[in-house]
Amino acid sequence: CVSIKSSLKDDDSGDHDQDQGSPKDSEKEKTDEEDKEQNSSKKKMVVPGAGEHPLQYNYTFWYSRRTPGRPASTQSYEQNIKQIGSFASVEQFWRFYSHMIRPGDLTGHSDFHLFKEGIKPMWEDDANKMGGKWIIRLRKGLASRCWENLILAMLGEQFMVGEEICGAVVSVRFQEDIISIWNKTASDQATTARIRDTLRRVLNLPPNTIMEYKTHTDSIKYEKNSLFQHLKCEYLLLL
Repeated sequence: CVSIKSSLKDDDSGDHDQDQGSPKDSEKEKTDEEDKEQNSSKKKMVVPGAGEHPLQYNYTFWYSRRTPGRPASTQSYEQNIKQIGSFASVEQFWRFYSHMIRPGDLTGHSDFHLFKEGIKPMWEDDANKMGGKWIIRLRKGLASRCWENLILAMLGEQFMVGEEICGAVVSVRFQEDIISIWNKTASDQATTARIRDTLRRVLNLPPNTIMEYKTHTDSIKYEKNSLFQHLKCEYLLLL
């Protein structure tokens, strides 16, 4: 299994001195900082090595694990998700993937995410917030094969929907496993239908397989309601 290290930086918890300079100085400093951040992010982007086969988009692997039965807030979820690494070529992908544990061998509530570089696997991300996902529930024993077929199809641009695909997730649970593929525009029915049909083909799904499409706005509403109900129960227990 690859060593999973978080690349998410903690917020600076130190005290900040009040700005003594002029507004113009403050604006200049802010612009300089933004330029530095942009240059830094450009430097961090992975590129294909010499002689390697470039992918159409760069991608990032993520991993998350949480306690079952306890709804996660957006903040706690973001803190819990860990970036494994990014790649830009076929060869770089296999270097990551060949050392990663397969979904079928994961335990507990664990998730692997594979998203285009720059997109966080969160409903609230700018690239995701107007989108949704196709969800397929799998019986135990199928997750590893289906996950591999799904991400290879995604990397190979088999969905043929332009820039609509954001990423894919495999979620390991106790009684079943779930795979999903996320797209940018939930309201584009022609695109979501094409993704559904391609998904059915690349995974070789039986005709009676249940496939559910869920918008991220609905997911956010459901999660907020679940969190509210959980906190309400905890409060009543304290009375």
